[in-house]
Amino acid sequence: MHVKRFMDIIISFLALIILLPAFFMIFIAIKLTSHGPAIYKQERIGMNGKSFVVYKFRTMRLGAETETMGKYITGDEEALTALGKFLRRWGLDELPQLWNVLKGDMSLVGPRPTLPYQVERYYEWQRKRLLVKPGLTGWAQVNGRNKLTWPERIEYDVWYVENWSLMLDLKIIAMTIPAILKREYAFAEREEPDDQFRL
Repeated sequence: MHVKRFMDIIISFLALIILLPAFFMIFIAIKLTSHGPAIYKQERIGMNGKSFVVYKFRTMRLGAETETMGKYITGDEEALTALGKFLRRWGLDELPQLWNVLKGDMSLVGPRPTLPYQVERYYEWQRKRLLVKPGLTGWAQVNGRNKLTWPERIEYDVWYVENWSLMLDLKIIAMTIPAILKREYAFAEREEPDDQFRL
């Protein structure tokens, strides 16, 4: 695990430096195209049930989070801004979480960070997701991303926790860009409520 943390620090630090111009452009674009802060902050649950604040580029209209709470995101929602749809399509809204990785709240690879009330509904076997740090990318993300249902994501996440290795992390990192490029992975195909909510 020490090697994993060392890798998290080095890669996230270098990525933040390299992507700084892109961060600046996205920040300005959000401010110019919609009202509200460019960075969205939200409480999430991490390793061993510890809460932390996760950072994302804002993709929704100000105050519109309640319109999509508990629902799959198909990409057609009016709550999403035009720029927000683009950012979500390419996973760019998650880039500020590199700061969470550098801080130690998250890892580059792991289950996606969970909302507090999701954790309250976990069955015992689902709580295995909390045995490792949440990740910027993960086994579920490279095997379907938002196309997966909640139960499918849980299965992938638990499998990852039970089979973790440094080689598996490297494999997931290598698979991340191809997964992002797959348009069918970007948004859910259904509009009905997701009773376990979107990660």
